[in-house]
Amino acid sequence: MVENHRKHSKFSKNFAGHLLAEQKTKPPSLKEKDMEQFAIRFTYNTNKIEGSTLTLRETADLLEKGITPSRRPVEDVQETEAHREIFYDMLEYGGNISLKVLLQWHKKLFQHTKPDIAGRIREHNVGISGSSFEPPTPIELDNLLRNFFAWYRKNEAQLHPVHLAALVHLKFVTIHPFADGNGRISRLLANFVLKEHGCPMLIIDYAKRAGYYRSLERNQISGDETIFVTWFFRRYLNEYRKYVSC
Repeated sequence: MVENHRKHSKFSKNFAGHLLAEQKTKPPSLKEKDMEQFAIRFTYNTNKIEGSTLTLRETADLLEKGITPSRRPVEDVQETEAHREIFYDMLEYGGNISLKVLLQWHKKLFQHTKPDIAGRIREHNVGISGSSFEPPTPIELDNLLRNFFAWYRKNEAQLHPVHLAALVHLKFVTIHPFADGNGRISRLLANFVLKEHGCPMLIIDYAKRAGYYRSLERNQISGDETIFVTWFFRRYLNEYRKYVSC
């Protein structure tokens, strides 16, 4: 654990220095363009993980040019457009994480496609396709959510930002408070944490989803949070290796 703390501290110092230097030289118009491209790739990958049929090119054409892809379910198109809006809402939001905010994001995501569950905590049991993990029962959700937000307030200034983002994602998706959309809200939450701490946000690639699923399930069944946190850190380091000197 001490060795991990040293590695994380070194990562923070090197990462912040190199990133700050690059950001200072980048024109505002290029920063805006970079964010638009991130929003497209993030929206594509997070929705694709949940079964969207849109390709990356179709997602880009839809969000950049307003070109609706033909022969795609209207629900996939609407949730793609909604997710991009929520992503920018998340960027602009500077307050504390709260259940009210997450319910607003969830409602916006599903208000046109699944209005019966949009912005609502589930009142029935659910399963996760392909996983042996059983999410909490509805009667447990109120207490689990209250504990989650209390945990976050206690730890948001104590943990390394990437560690905090990983745990926020893990804990929320494990609580599984919604009938649908838990993964997407959890990935938005993780990026909210990274953004609030001045760190680049992370895209969990659809193409590499097997390791993501596996680490989540192993963690949820065993209760060992280091499994998913380690996976998340490795994914983050692989994405931003150029900012870290070894």
